[in-house]
Amino acid sequence: MFSLALTFAILPLFAAASPQYDYGPVPGPATTNVAAAAAPSAPPSTAGQINIDVAPGGNFVFNPANVTAPNGTLITFFFPSSGLSHSVTQGDFNNPCQPIAAQNGQNGFDSGLQQGVQFTLNVTNDQEPIYYFCKFPAHCGLGMVGSINAPSSGNTFDAWQQAALKVGSSEQTLQDNGPVTGGIGAIATAPPSASSTASGASGASGSSSGAMGLTASAALAGLVGLGVVMALA
Repeated sequence: MFSLALTFAILPLFAAASPQYDYGPVPGPATTNVAAAAAPSAPPSTAGQINIDVAPGGNFVFNPANVTAPNGTLITFFFPSSGLSHSVTQGDFNNPCQPIAAQNGQNGFDSGLQQGVQFTLNVTNDQEPIYYFCKFPAHCGLGMVGSINAPSSGNTFDAWQQAALKVGSSEQTLQDNGPVTGGIGAIATAPPSASSTASGASGASGSSSGAMGLTASAALAGLVGLGVVMALA
């Protein structure tokens, strides 16, 4: 009777322990890591490579919004997967929130409205200021603009942003026809590409392995306990 009672006392504990380790910890870390990978933060810039966050923290800004870049510098924009699309569209300082007109047969660059991608420009004329904006409705009018090699006086980044803010709610809605390569002063040689999610996949795999280890440990402990009960019987 003692052995039978002890067996029934231990088995419910073993049964309760298995679901806790087998399923509980896995979804949390995996979901968190995938979400982090889907909305990448731009890594630190290095020599010859400038990285810019698009709408970091859900704010209608580019960070950094104004950069100086010599010829040959690559500038990569990191778009979040936040449920709201954004663009990097080359603009005209004298006509804020509007795409720049073609010059000598060359059009301005445009990422198109995107989420969860990276878009890279190569600076080809560091003597020409480059102004860009987000063309999602109302974003430019809220000040979501940026510049490359803007001067320190005259047509500065601050002046460009103030001009966009003056457009405000009267901003014209622009049609999105997808990515446009090329550019004036800086060129995009390829359309946006998907961001890597390797780190998120690795994190999810590690979490699953940990959960499996915990499950095996719990099962082993249960078997040992059951063996003790049988020995006492």
